[in-house]
Amino acid sequence: MAVAGKYQELAAAMARLVETELAPGDQFPTVPELAERFGVHRNTASRAVQHLKEQGLLSGKGGGKTWVRVPPAPTVRRNTRYQEEKDLVLRPEAERRSCGVAEWESGISLTTVYEDTARHDVVDAPDWVAEILEIEPGAKVLRRTRTRRHRKGAGASCSVSYLPYELASRNPELFDESRDPWPGGTMHQLHTLGIEVDRIEDHVTASMPTDEEVAEQDIPPGVPVLRDLKITYATSGRAVEVAALPFPADRAKLVFVTPLERWS
Repeated sequence: MAVAGKYQELAAAMARLVETELAPGDQFPTVPELAERFGVHRNTASRAVQHLKEQGLLSGKGGGKTWVRVPPAPTVRRNTRYQEEKDLVLRPEAERRSCGVAEWESGISLTTVYEDTARHDVVDAPDWVAEILEIEPGAKVLRRTRTRRHRKGAGASCSVSYLPYELASRNPELFDESRDPWPGGTMHQLHTLGIEVDRIEDHVTASMPTDEEVAEQDIPPGVPVLRDLKITYATSGRAVEVAALPFPADRAKLVFVTPLERWS
């Protein structure tokens, strides 16, 4: 069994190794190699590696290869972005192409991201989606799944959204993955369907990540995920889009600005 003080001392020495000899994305020495190099028991080396994974310095599954973690891109999500996005809808296409959600939330231009993929498919609406969109269970919806990775080896940011098929089918271009990222985002897409957005509701909860999320988003052990269920409503009052946005808590910041009416 690894003694607490011993593995912590080893973890500190390994952290210095990361800082002085290795770069993000480099493969980290194996537990046997670490045990031999530092003259410790393998259990101590293994516990030190796990400690650095919990600290976010290393990544990799237990029993498999370990890498120096590529730092995740921080995400700052503000509720004020929605009005900015709506204002952008009626601007010229060149202006709509010049900025978007990725730039607002991460400060990283889409022209520099390592990976930016979109998958569009028509599926039967899950029950929870059908309930929010007020459509029949199993009715067709356009599902759009997006994955972005700012650097090779970094954890991805992921999202999935749903539009009622009977609305999306008014504009066949919405089904074309090659048109993503769409200038002006979802609000402009809805505008092409004759829909003006009235309000957006964000329902934020927290839970531990799934195994798939841990792997895809490179989430350290013990880190929860903030889950934003984003619902977009038209001026008619109808919910026209719902999106599930998972934000690992080690890289997310939520900023809420609430204007208040003055007394005089």
